[in-house]
Amino acid sequence: MKGTDSRTFGRAGFDVTLLGYGGAPIGNIFRPIPETDAQAQIAEAWNMGVRSFDTAPMYGHGLSEHRVGHALLTKDREDYVLSTKVGRTLTPAARGSFDTGIWVDTPPFRADFDYSYDAVLRQVEDSLQRMCQDRFDILYVHDVDRYTHGDAQPGRFAEALAGAFPALIRLRDEGVVRAIGIGVNEADVCVDALQRVDLDCVLLAGRYTLLEQDPVTDLLPLAAERDVAIVLGGVFNSGVLATGAVPGAKFNYQPASEEVLGRVRDIEKFCARHDVPLAAASIQFAAAHPAVRELLLGARNCDQLRQNAAWLEHPIPAEFWQDLRAAGLILEEAPTPT
Repeated sequence: MKGTDSRTFGRAGFDVTLLGYGGAPIGNIFRPIPETDAQAQIAEAWNMGVRSFDTAPMYGHGLSEHRVGHALLTKDREDYVLSTKVGRTLTPAARGSFDTGIWVDTPPFRADFDYSYDAVLRQVEDSLQRMCQDRFDILYVHDVDRYTHGDAQPGRFAEALAGAFPALIRLRDEGVVRAIGIGVNEADVCVDALQRVDLDCVLLAGRYTLLEQDPVTDLLPLAAERDVAIVLGGVFNSGVLATGAVPGAKFNYQPASEEVLGRVRDIEKFCARHDVPLAAASIQFAAAHPAVRELLLGARNCDQLRQNAAWLEHPIPAEFWQDLRAAGLILEEAPTPT
């Protein structure tokens, strides 16, 4: 299994590299990344053979889109696949006049949710301009989940059904984008969307991992049946499946509970027995399901990029997976690498 392996992006028909470049970190999540380092990182991904790049207006309030677009500006447009997202409108505003949340040193753009039809068309046009592009390959309706909106989620989802999704269908019909989908943190929202909208792909963050496998019983079979491409982010559950059960380990951007740490320790016992890095097992498990077309792995520097690729290629004996399954740590329905 290699990051440069090519997989067909479901019914949309074009190819992507298994390893995709995730642009969230270079939006300055939690701490800043200098411009030179961000550009070096994208150049390194390209030199490694990565040809799939993902970003979003949310990531650094436009900063990630700007950086990715700048890095790809001189590349042949036919040589890479580019995705971004809709659902937030960026509006110029003085620094300090709006909350940037987990993003630091952002451009002076306030981000406001808007899933209406006209707003989404404007958002796509703005993203095209920020990234110096004439089209996108993939557009996702972003964050219409309970994780983001809480009790307001049903209303936001209804707004997207009435506005955002029809807007993306129009753009697909017009050739502005080749594939449309949903990008969220909850598998049941993806199932709901697939049952209501003619989608080509789903970007699911953090919900199909060595620690969370429930989508193998509903979302993934549905996607496979309809030839809908699954893209996975957050395969380390925001940290703990890379660091292991160490003090301060993060799970879904919060301190990991003792229950989560205990399950990770159980997995680590088999990792130690078979000399398998936990992170390598986590990446390869996520990539093993046939509906999964791409893994979006973020990095803060070039070393992390290279490490992600190395973990994907690390040899793992079949006995390791058999032991995890026998211990009840992998669901019967979940495929493992062969």
